[in-house]
Amino acid sequence: MPSHVALLYSIVISPTRRVVMSELKAMAEAEGFGAVATLVATGNLVFEAGDRTVPQIETALEAAFARTYGKGVDIVVREADAWHALVAGNPFPAESEADGSRVVVRVMRKSVEAGTEARLQGILSEGERVAVIGGDVWAAFPARPSASRLLSALSSKKLGIGTARNWNTVRRLGEMLGPTIG
Repeated sequence: MPSHVALLYSIVISPTRRVVMSELKAMAEAEGFGAVATLVATGNLVFEAGDRTVPQIETALEAAFARTYGKGVDIVVREADAWHALVAGNPFPAESEADGSRVVVRVMRKSVEAGTEARLQGILSEGERVAVIGGDVWAAFPARPSASRLLSALSSKKLGIGTARNWNTVRRLGEMLGPTIG
């Protein structure tokens, strides 16, 4: 059963080249990770990592990515239990049920600073909602997220290392990890 999730910040290598998921899977396997699987073509991995810690995994995957593709990218890793807690902590279940593509979580390497939620509340457009749960930033949008000013406020430059995934992807990664243990 996979024990970790890894999320790439970007799969764009150049204007004409993107990371192919089969290549990403092979890269992770070459680093010694087992039971590697990908989900959709946006840089999502689930895998076994043995006794390596999350920081060790992030460092290994980031170094492998730079060697493989000649470009660095931030990679955020979560253990299975932490991922299941993220899934269970979704503050917008009704919105997620209605349209999972309109609920987004910015999964952070380190928790966002205190006051982030209040600051983001100040820039919401009508119908948008935001919540900080476990140091990650959740947002619900009444329309396409790409049409919102809020999305640009969720950038690494403004919040720190992290990457956004919609509810559909978050839920499916949780399913790939299997049931919670304990």
